[in-house]
Amino acid sequence: MSNNINMICDLQTGVCGVVEEEEVEIIDFTEPKKTIDLYYVTDPICSHCWALEPTLRRFKEEYGHYFNFHTVMGGLLEKWGDKPVDPANGIFGPADVAGHWREVGEFSRMPIDGSLMIDNPVQSSYPPSRVYKVIQKHHNNEIAYAFLRHAREALFAFNENIADDFVMSRLVNDIGLNGEAIVKEANDQTVQDLLNEDFALTRNLGVRGFPTIVMINEEKKGVKVVGSRPIENYVSALTRVLNNEELKGKQVPTLSNLLEKEKLLFSKEIEVMYDLAQDEIHAYIENQLILETYEKKELLGEIYIAKK
Repeated sequence: MSNNINMICDLQTGVCGVVEEEEVEIIDFTEPKKTIDLYYVTDPICSHCWALEPTLRRFKEEYGHYFNFHTVMGGLLEKWGDKPVDPANGIFGPADVAGHWREVGEFSRMPIDGSLMIDNPVQSSYPPSRVYKVIQKHHNNEIAYAFLRHAREALFAFNENIADDFVMSRLVNDIGLNGEAIVKEANDQTVQDLLNEDFALTRNLGVRGFPTIVMINEEKKGVKVVGSRPIENYVSALTRVLNNEELKGKQVPTLSNLLEKEKLLFSKEIEVMYDLAQDEIHAYIENQLILETYEKKELLGEIYIAKK
């Protein structure tokens, strides 16, 4: 006896049941043409850029198929001098940075120690910016961005001076490149010239603070989002620059795949990526990951996971 009831085993739940979808469904797998140039103007020692990491990663994963992503070094600190660097935030010298950074870390829940700026302050953000430009020049934007991420982890969470040659070399080695050679090349004037091009672009985009994201469409009309904002602000800006086109977000990667790529993730980053409450993190990690594949640790009151 034949049975015409359509059955299916659900991939998400593992439960079999009756098919509720139409028998035939037309699916469009074509990617939208990347008509938007997105410029992320930033700096390796920008604390608010560190605070933006969870949201920016989610935005790129979900809507990155709409835009070409460009990271622009903005030149936050050439050197400390007699004049205040950021009087609006009460920053007149390195020691003033520590308290400001801690406030950003507490508010954003992206861990920041900050005591480095009292004990062994970063004297300039230009050296790690130049290393970024060398990697970008010889390799690609994705690898350069991986260095930027590792540098920020080292600086903000683990209190390392990322303008130090030894630290920069190790960070470059950690992403599989020749740290000593790249750091040496970064001291060449031609690399400073590349960095100066980023500074010029920053001015041309009308950027005066970090982080700033500028999206520009084919008609050369753009939208600027200043500061670390919720993801809804960036989605709204992208919609506007696409002339109110309805956006279709991609499915975000599984936690296993994300950790494989990033190597280290803080609780806030997992919460934002998967729309979780803070008290749901432990159960979610245990459900999504095989115990032998990761380590769970705590830093400054926040948990994080690292790939074994």
